[in-house]
Amino acid sequence: MKRPGGSGRRWAKALAIAVVVVAAVLGLVWASLDADLRRLVAHLPTNSDVLFWSQGERNAAFRAMDRLPFLARSRRIDNGGPVRPLPAGPPLALDLDLEGYLATQRIAGLVIVHDGRIRLERYGLEFGATGRWTSFSVAKSITSTLVGAALGDGSIKDLDDKVSAYIPGLAGSVYDDVTIAQLLTMTSGVRWDENYEDPKSDVARFNRHKPEPGMDVTVSYMRQLPREAPAGTKWVYKTGETNLIGVLVSSATGKRLADYLSEKIWAPFGMEQHASWILGSTGHEISGCCLQASTRDFARFGQFLLDGGVANGTKVLPDGWIAMATLKHQATDTPGRGYGFQWWTYDDGSYGAQGIFGQGIFVDPKRRLVIASNGNWPKAADPTGTERARDDFYHRVQAAVDR
Repeated sequence: MKRPGGSGRRWAKALAIAVVVVAAVLGLVWASLDADLRRLVAHLPTNSDVLFWSQGERNAAFRAMDRLPFLARSRRIDNGGPVRPLPAGPPLALDLDLEGYLATQRIAGLVIVHDGRIRLERYGLEFGATGRWTSFSVAKSITSTLVGAALGDGSIKDLDDKVSAYIPGLAGSVYDDVTIAQLLTMTSGVRWDENYEDPKSDVARFNRHKPEPGMDVTVSYMRQLPREAPAGTKWVYKTGETNLIGVLVSSATGKRLADYLSEKIWAPFGMEQHASWILGSTGHEISGCCLQASTRDFARFGQFLLDGGVANGTKVLPDGWIAMATLKHQATDTPGRGYGFQWWTYDDGSYGAQGIFGQGIFVDPKRRLVIASNGNWPKAADPTGTERARDDFYHRVQAAVDR
């Protein structure tokens, strides 16, 4: 005979267990956050639509995207060995209102390295030197550099090879006609919309794409796109194609992208902290975006290029790679600016990695200068506002170094 109220007690017990489990999970998430981030927890977003977060949500999440399991998974990029020193140099005297610039750019981190020494270092938005900030499209230039490493290894045979030869899932698509070099210069001729403010654009939609069974999510989305111009004839900025470059490097080397970056650059060059790379829904690094690192280590990456692509005495990049990657292969919509192998180029010979909302690595080989910055601009991209002001800042730093 059933005891009266037995089912009710079982229900209550199950509810109590569920509450304990949920509390434990939330406790683990809370414990993973540093003290500064705990003060911002009320502003953390509850969805993965990064392009449409509020400014407060971005401010909280950009420093924690690799530690919030309800947002995204990530893969660690290990550092190791002795840390590459960045000793202090003489303070840099700038001819501008620095505090005003930091405020309007909403700077989280700014590190200026000249001749291997830090000439200026500032932080804001309750962020600091020990934190990791997300890169957005700065990761594109890092991914491109790994193509150079794979070419030097012999894992990639030739930049004129067809993309689908390395990514079998693209066979039969428009990418049968596209070379690795055309992918690097974003001249595939494949139709793509990079409008960050339109939820129906490709750059917004492919993040929500449900992949075909057994296929990488990026490959599944990109293989369906139509051609709008002959390969090699039209430049269009495409984050999705940088994600394909990451898949290609992993396919060619047989290694996960985060592990390959650690092996080739992050550990042997002496990065101060480990980094992380956000993963797509099918477990591959989102190579066009979302590498988390300290601002100093972003600056060290620029220094790696100034040092000729050598890490711990080993030449990582083949002869001529850096010059070829940072050459103006394509004109852009901005006067004085061009596009190389996933690097933005300037007519004075400098070049930069740039990410939406204010992320950047600027490299000036002539002056032995690196400027790494992280921030949270009010808009993802603003060519006539925050972007122009940042370019002006770069020029002022160059002038200060020349004095």
